[in-house]
Amino acid sequence: MDFNVSDYFLTGMVNYGAGILALALLIGGMGIPLPGTLMVIVAGAFIRQGIIDLAPTLALGLMAVVIGDSISYAMGHYAKGWVERKFGDNENFHSARATFKKRGGIAIYLTRFLITPLAIPTNLIAGSTGYPYRRFLAYDLAGEATWLLLFGGLGYAFGSQWEVIYQLISESSGLILGVVALLGALYFWQRQNSVI
Repeated sequence: MDFNVSDYFLTGMVNYGAGILALALLIGGMGIPLPGTLMVIVAGAFIRQGIIDLAPTLALGLMAVVIGDSISYAMGHYAKGWVERKFGDNENFHSARATFKKRGGIAIYLTRFLITPLAIPTNLIAGSTGYPYRRFLAYDLAGEATWLLLFGGLGYAFGSQWEVIYQLISESSGLILGVVALLGALYFWQRQNSVI
């Protein structure tokens, strides 16, 4: 028997509406791997086709994904003591924590829609480094709203051809992650070499 979680949720969205999308996004925000971007693209296509409605889909989707992200932030927060015991004496850990506190907002925002494979680790790091929750929430809301509107908009624009755009996005996400990693490495290399 072949069981595909994506098919289950997509069929559920057709039959039960935005609540199924919200459930999938909540679960994904907590760190359980589900194809959230696929579901958002399909939700946009379903909105265009009149299968589901825009307002409840957007509202429930945003609420669910932010709650899921907040849960993974809380997991990091409650692991803070363990992280401190494990890495507290490490100078690199303190440097990384200081950098995240200073520039974590942009990391939170960009990992919501541009480099999504790093979203859950970013939530955990934010929680475990003591990044203020209100600031996390503000960047998270902005990033997730961007994600929902951008990818839901693509699904809406492509309508019944949503599979084409999803395939293109899936194939380019590794490239985007590689470019971001390269730029990050160049940035840190430049900073190390410019310190006199």
